[in-house]
Amino acid sequence: MRFLAASTLALCGLAAAACGGTANSERVAAPVTAQPPVAGSPGAAAQVREKPLEGKTIVVDPGHNGGNARNPKAINRQVNVLTQWKACDTTGTSTNDGYSEAAFTWDVSQRLVKILKSRGATVKLTRKDNAGVGPCITERAAIGNKTRADAAISVHGDGSAPANHGFHVIMPKKINGPVDPVVGDSRELGLKVRDAFKKETGLPYSTYIGAKALSFRSDLGGLNLSTVPKIFIECGNMRNAAEAAKFQNPAFRQRIAQGLADGLQNYLK
Repeated sequence: MRFLAASTLALCGLAAAACGGTANSERVAAPVTAQPPVAGSPGAAAQVREKPLEGKTIVVDPGHNGGNARNPKAINRQVNVLTQWKACDTTGTSTNDGYSEAAFTWDVSQRLVKILKSRGATVKLTRKDNAGVGPCITERAAIGNKTRADAAISVHGDGSAPANHGFHVIMPKKINGPVDPVVGDSRELGLKVRDAFKKETGLPYSTYIGAKALSFRSDLGGLNLSTVPKIFIECGNMRNAAEAAKFQNPAFRQRIAQGLADGLQNYLK
C-alpha cells in the first residue's frame, strides 16, 4: 500500500489539477524512496510476525527409515540408552494396506520443515531421505545435541490394536542422566504441541496410552540421551481404519504438519 500511495503522490505532482490541486501547482514531486520500517512501528511489527522463529534451531526426526527392513543386522544392533540396551532402530509399523510409518513420518516431516523454514527457523533433519537405514536412536539424539537445538521433535505413527485410536505425546522422565535438566522444558513443549495438534487436526486424545494424550517414558534412547528439549508424537494409530485413511490423505498430512509447527512455535515464542 505504501508504494501505491507514493505513486499517487507522484501523479498528483505531475497533474495537480486532476488531484484537486490549484491550476498553477505544476512542481514535480521528488521521488519517494521506500525506507525500512522503524523499530516499534506497525511495519516493523509485521516483519517480526512474518518470521516468528527467526534465530531458532529445530531438529525434526522422522521416525524409522524406509530401508530399515532390508538391513536387519544393522538395525538390530544393541545400543545403550542408559536405562537399558535396545535395538539401534526398528522398521516401524504400517497401515493394513501397506502404507509404512517410515513413509508417513518422512512426508509429514518434509511438510513440517517447509513450514518452519517459512517462519524463519533453522531446521535440521535426522535423516536425508526415506531410502536409507537408521540412523540409530542414539545418533538421532546426538544430532539434536550437536546442533544445540531450541527444540526437537520425533514424528511417529503407532501400531496398536485396530479398535484403539487417538494421538499421544511422549515426554522424558528424569533418569539421573543427560536429559534431566530439560525434562521440565520438554514437558512444556509437549503440552504446547498436544494442544496445537488437537486444535488443527481434530484427532482425539489416545484411548489406550497416557492421560490426556500425555505419556512419560524412560526407555527411549532418543529422549534419555537428549540434552535439548525433546518430545515424540504418535500422531495416531495406523492400524485403526479411520486414522489410517486420514494419514494417507496428503491434505490431512499437511494439517498434521501445521499443528506440529504451531505447537513448536507456541513453545519457542
